[in-house]
Amino acid sequence: MPPSDNLQSVRRVGNVLGAQVDVLSWDVALERLLGWARARESRYVTICNVHVVVSAAQDAAYRDIINGSDMATPDGAPVAWMLRRLGFAGQSRISGPDLMWALCERAAQENLPIYCYGSTEATLGLLERRLREAFPALRVAMESPPFRALTPQEDAAAVERINASDTGIVFVGLGCPKQERWMAEHRGRVQAVMIGVGAAFDFHAGTVQRAPLWMQRRGLEWLHRLASEPRRLWRRYLVTNTLFVWLAAGQLWRSR
Repeated sequence: MPPSDNLQSVRRVGNVLGAQVDVLSWDVALERLLGWARARESRYVTICNVHVVVSAAQDAAYRDIINGSDMATPDGAPVAWMLRRLGFAGQSRISGPDLMWALCERAAQENLPIYCYGSTEATLGLLERRLREAFPALRVAMESPPFRALTPQEDAAAVERINASDTGIVFVGLGCPKQERWMAEHRGRVQAVMIGVGAAFDFHAGTVQRAPLWMQRRGLEWLHRLASEPRRLWRRYLVTNTLFVWLAAGQLWRSR
């Protein structure tokens, strides 16, 4: 797909364990995404934390999905740190929950509809109420798909509903790696910018408590989530984080 603006033509990426992660500021990220959304371009955006880049390092097909995205933001503090160590000074973390909130604020100002796809009906109900309280002018639609593979007919109907809503941005909360695969499969069909935001629905709905700001700034958000849901997340954070440190050290050593 040809670039629609000058920002896309000067895209810069850094290699983090084989994943091509964008080097960009918050302002550039927001303006690029909003430009695509206003034009209803079919794009997909991956939010790259430690889990994503380690999964990409271990799974070539998943790595192709990440590297095929139109934008891949450095979500995790360690990923942003890795980019800085690779020579991209000043690269900040661009996290899924923060990006979603900033885009909702801008979408409300610009009368740009958004669509939230994923999670449960209960979570989406809380999320919708929170968004409408924060941004009364926001045009928002919600959909909780079944927790199973959709039939071709069900999938086609979901695409039709999304496109009929005239949305510019689809926030996808299906969890990693399902949401990245879903977005890649639907580029060219969903006429909007798809952004895989992971746990952002739960954070903004209030069903999962986000780490305090001081922990977020020090790269310790993973520790807060692990303490909150140890049974579900221990393997992801303890095993995956250890792998990240090992693989990142190897990459930095080889690049010396």
